[in-house]
Amino acid sequence: MGFLQLPGLGKVHFHEYGAGTKPLLAFHGYGMTGRQFHVLGKSVLPHYHVYGFDHFFHGDSQLDNWTETQILAGMPKALVRNYVEEWLKVYGRQRFSVMAYSVGANMALILVEEYAELIDDIILMAPDGIAGYKGFRFLTENSIGKYLFKQVTKSKWLAPALLKSLKRIRIIDKALYKIAHSEMDTGQKRLDVYYTLNFIRLLKPDINKVAALINQYAIKCTLIFGRDDNLFPRAPAMPFINILNNAEVHEPPLGHWLVTPALDEYLVNLP
Repeated sequence: MGFLQLPGLGKVHFHEYGAGTKPLLAFHGYGMTGRQFHVLGKSVLPHYHVYGFDHFFHGDSQLDNWTETQILAGMPKALVRNYVEEWLKVYGRQRFSVMAYSVGANMALILVEEYAELIDDIILMAPDGIAGYKGFRFLTENSIGKYLFKQVTKSKWLAPALLKSLKRIRIIDKALYKIAHSEMDTGQKRLDVYYTLNFIRLLKPDINKVAALINQYAIKCTLIFGRDDNLFPRAPAMPFINILNNAEVHEPPLGHWLVTPALDEYLVNLP
């Protein structure tokens, strides 16, 4: 474990684990921490030394003196470089790989834009950032959506009602509903959701550029989608997948809650 002081952002906390020697910078999904990938003990961790970063508003990472106005305006995309620049200062300039799940994939894809010549592998699980999710854009960019999102953070009953509706129309599955409900059952947790989604809303990778760089530098690309995932399924990502030269694509029989021991077993038993 350790901390990096990121200029313009704050103190970011990271977890270290894995039995391998290849450095792997990892970005977790909402409501988790950089320890999220420790469950991949048979498939991923034997090959990599993971540096799993806590997102801001998660774990022990702390922004430095950001006002609410700044948070709601969003983190400038250019600041993503600071993660790698500060990591390289500590560990020396070297090659590395990136891994991410769900909303964390935006960070990983932006790092490919910036550091493709240094990246060996990219592993993305149920990734945001490739096709995006219209619901997030509605909540953080549409004037009506922004108003409703703010009201949800203030209400004890609106958030549970909204989640029940999303489960009913199968936007989220039962497992994701349970997790989301537990992340919105207090005022502080609802505020953290509100801040997080607004904070990361500008982190939009240039997908065509990313695909071109993956091909140019022959970066090994592994994409994993839950077969029953209604949030970030495989189908909308196919235009991206189709322009990659040698992507390895998997679709295990899981939902959006993908980073689990079941995924570890699936990956380690691939032919």
